[in-house]
Amino acid sequence: MTDSKTPLPLLPLLASKSTASVAQTLSQLRIALPNEHLCLIEDLTPKQLATVDVAITANPPAQHLDAWLDQLPNLVWLQSLWAGVEQLIASARIRQLQIVRLVDPELARAMAEAALAWTLYLHRQMPEYAQQQRDQQWQPLPWRRASNCRVTVLGLGELGRACAERLHANGFDVAGWSRSSRTLPGIRCYSGAAGLADVLPVTDIVLVLLPLTDQTRALLNTQTLALLPPGAALINFARGAVINTEDLLEALDQRKLRHAVLDVFETEPLPIEHRLWTHPLVTVLPHIAAPTDPASAIQIVARHIETYRRTGKIPPSVDLQRGF
Repeated sequence: MTDSKTPLPLLPLLASKSTASVAQTLSQLRIALPNEHLCLIEDLTPKQLATVDVAITANPPAQHLDAWLDQLPNLVWLQSLWAGVEQLIASARIRQLQIVRLVDPELARAMAEAALAWTLYLHRQMPEYAQQQRDQQWQPLPWRRASNCRVTVLGLGELGRACAERLHANGFDVAGWSRSSRTLPGIRCYSGAAGLADVLPVTDIVLVLLPLTDQTRALLNTQTLALLPPGAALINFARGAVINTEDLLEALDQRKLRHAVLDVFETEPLPIEHRLWTHPLVTVLPHIAAPTDPASAIQIVARHIETYRRTGKIPPSVDLQRGF
C-alpha cells in the first residue's frame, strides 16, 4: 500500500466532464486504482500537470486532445479505453508518446457474436423477407447450407480472428484477408493487393474489421466492390472511411450488391438527411456491434497502470507508422 503521507500519483482522465458516462468511468477507475489520484485533466493545476507521466483517454475529439496534450509536457504514455486509436494517432502531439490501445477478450467475444448474428441475418435472407412482409408477399426463398456461403473477413487482428473463428465454428466457408500474411487453422488466408483481388471474387459476404489507416482508407471502392460476385453482401464493423460511401451506394443502386449492414460511418451519429437511412438495401446500426465492457476494460487498464508503477514497463503500444 502507498504510505498515507505520500501523495498519490496523479492519473488524469482525458475526457469531457459534461457527460454522466465520464463520471461513471471516473468512479469505476477510482475503485480499481485506489493508489492513484484519478481526476479529470481540467481539475489539475499547471504545476500538477507537469508531474503527470501517464494518462487515460476515451478517444476524445482531436481539438480537445491536442489542447490537453499541450498541458502535459512530461507525459510518457497514454492508455486508451477504446480499441480504435485512429483519432489519437491523427494528433501531431502524439508522435512523442506511446499509445496503448484496449485489447479486451470481452470485446472480441462481443464482436464475434455480432459477426455471427449479422452474417446469419444476411445468409438467411432476413432483409428480403422483411421487404416481402412490407409488400404482403408470401414467397419462400431458396435455402442453402452455411457451408456453401463464402464469408471473407477483412482484417485479421484480434477482433477479426475471433470473428473468423466463430463463423468457421458455425459451419461457414470462411476466408480471411490482411495486409501482411497470417495463418489461421481451417481458414483460407490471403494478403496484400494480389490476395484481395483473389478473394473478393469468391466472396458471398464480406465482413470488414480493418483498422483505419492511410492504406485502408477507401479500400472498398468502385474498383474493389466490382470484384465481388453479383448478389454479394457486406457488413462493416470497422470504420466508416474504410468504404467509399458514394461508391457503395452506387453498387447498391445498380443491384451489384444485395445488401449492406453498416454499423460505422464517417460522421456519427449518421446525419438524419443521409441517404443511407432510407436506402432499401441498407441496414443502419448505431455503432453497437461490440460496445466496450466497462467492467473488464477498467480491470485491464488498472493492471496496466499497476504494472507500470511497479516495474516501469509500458504495455505493448501501437505502431504509429502502421496505425495499429
